[in-house]
Amino acid sequence: MNALVRHVRRLWPGAGIFLPLPFPLWVIVCAAIGNLRWEHVIFVILIPALAYTNAWTKRLFIGLYPVGLLGLIYDAMRYVKNVGITPDRVHICDLRAIDMNIWSVDDGGGARGSVHDWLQAHATPALDLYCAIPYGTFAWVAIGFAIYLYWKDYEGMRRFGWTFLLINLAGFVTYHIYPAAPPWYFHQHGCVADLATHASEGPNLTRVDALLGIRYFHGFYGRSADVFGAVPSLHVAYPTLVLLYGWPHFRVVGRSLCVLFFVSMCFAAVYLDHHWIFDVLLGMVYAFGINALVPRLYMRRTLAQQTTSA
Repeated sequence: MNALVRHVRRLWPGAGIFLPLPFPLWVIVCAAIGNLRWEHVIFVILIPALAYTNAWTKRLFIGLYPVGLLGLIYDAMRYVKNVGITPDRVHICDLRAIDMNIWSVDDGGGARGSVHDWLQAHATPALDLYCAIPYGTFAWVAIGFAIYLYWKDYEGMRRFGWTFLLINLAGFVTYHIYPAAPPWYFHQHGCVADLATHASEGPNLTRVDALLGIRYFHGFYGRSADVFGAVPSLHVAYPTLVLLYGWPHFRVVGRSLCVLFFVSMCFAAVYLDHHWIFDVLLGMVYAFGINALVPRLYMRRTLAQQTTSA
């Protein structure tokens, strides 16, 4: 036991030794209130293993730290999902009207409808499956890209991680300031907001689960705390961020795959009835805006450290 303590103290001589604490503390809280999940066990095992095994895993832990914090914050959001949200504040048909001002289509009878109406009327199993790919992998792509940056550009990895966290936090705050229903909600419930409604994977991804004989998307969205969190589209913000950070490091093939993933996600967000076009555009704006902000914060931190050391 003494040898383990000495090892950890050599690895973490300063206050950084306490960085992993939020994760086991959160697991203890969830266990105390009877909401323990299997992923909490991963927190308890993986986080200390990364933080305290050796210098290599410590470095990876620091690089992935903001991503881990995001997982903790996302898990905690289920306890505040309706804070500041009332039925009269939820944007549904007014948001659809904004979207139709951006792009509308002829419904075939001379009236104008949304792009989503047309896509739902012309959905195909092939498109359902294709769009399920970016939707089913978006979080893993972001985490995998962060690990890729560990080898290629460690400081870039750290900036990517904190940008990733800030984009999500900005999105979570927006959900409560501007609660917005996704298109699938409008198609199922109309213009009346019901706060008791559970999150849904939508009709297209329901068909994908049925076709593949799994409940992947049902299980994923069944845990979501943000029924009225359509604005902005974080699904689109993620590949935008990967594209921005990956462009300097990738060659032709990597850049082409990044662009394909980004374009596919933008189309899938609309086709799967999860986001309005307005949400997609705003997701890009959030990614570009916060991506421009984080390097400035890093520069200020570096200057402050240089001033202190001088």
